[in-house]
Amino acid sequence: MSGAVVRGLRVRARTAVHRPDGPCACVEAGRVLAERDDGVVVRHGAVVAKAHAGETDPDGLAARLAVAAHSLLAEVLLPPLGRAQAALPDGRPVSLWPYGTPVDPHAPDRAPWAEAGELLARLHRVDVARLPGPLPPMRGPAKAARAVRRMRAAAPGTPAARASAPAAAAVERAWLTLPRWARDETPAPRTDTLCHGDLHLGQLVRAPAPDGPWRLIDVDDLGVGPAVWDLARPAAWYACGLLGPAEWDRFLGAYRAAGGPAVPATGDPWPALDPVARALTVQTAALAVVRARREGRGPDPDEWAVITACDRMGVPSAVE
Repeated sequence: MSGAVVRGLRVRARTAVHRPDGPCACVEAGRVLAERDDGVVVRHGAVVAKAHAGETDPDGLAARLAVAAHSLLAEVLLPPLGRAQAALPDGRPVSLWPYGTPVDPHAPDRAPWAEAGELLARLHRVDVARLPGPLPPMRGPAKAARAVRRMRAAAPGTPAARASAPAAAAVERAWLTLPRWARDETPAPRTDTLCHGDLHLGQLVRAPAPDGPWRLIDVDDLGVGPAVWDLARPAAWYACGLLGPAEWDRFLGAYRAAGGPAVPATGDPWPALDPVARALTVQTAALAVVRARREGRGPDPDEWAVITACDRMGVPSAVE
């Protein structure tokens, strides 16, 4: 990752907190919170500056920020600090946000699964006709196809690629069981439902920090689409054994109690959840193979859990 991106974000974040020539006594002054290809995040005091991926559509980002700032979402999404900022010299658009306290990874017993389920249901129940538009499609479903393409292109012919060949083969077999919209990278059927697109516990923060109410963050994949996709990751983790039954019950129970429309209010939710859970499992396993090959190692135990789940998906079938 270019140091110029981090330096540019540090300037943007500091300027949002202080006058350009003003003194600074902030404890968190320019700390990098995340540094990935799809986003770099820097904190300065109570402000966070995010550089979005270089291929981000500026119009789509502007629409997503407008939705996050809308009063209908005030108790669901963390609102941005204004509109998108001028892009960095490398073309990455920048947005500013209030800092929120993230989920503590060292306290799994206090993980806010119930709060995540309730927030998600409230997001899905928003009247999209009252939101600024046009709303972009939710980006989540197409990620499975992109993940498989990345796996196929990752470090071919290297020892790591040869060592991970059985894992990649399991992912390929599971890939053929997915719905056509996932395999062909075409948009999933549109609905009038506002979706997050990439739900996991890393997308929740307490704001205002440190102990405000929980809010959803990261609008890069936000848009209109099938609500059930937002349950895909927790469902896949539960099916793979990475999420315990108690946590899953808290999440799904809170979602249903809040009127979430993605699954029936009672009865077996898996007829609705199964296709998206499988798609998310394939996506996660493919990216696990990519990471292992890039780092010259074999998959770790958590990565093997999703790869083994792919192996259990059975004989390929023509799922439409």
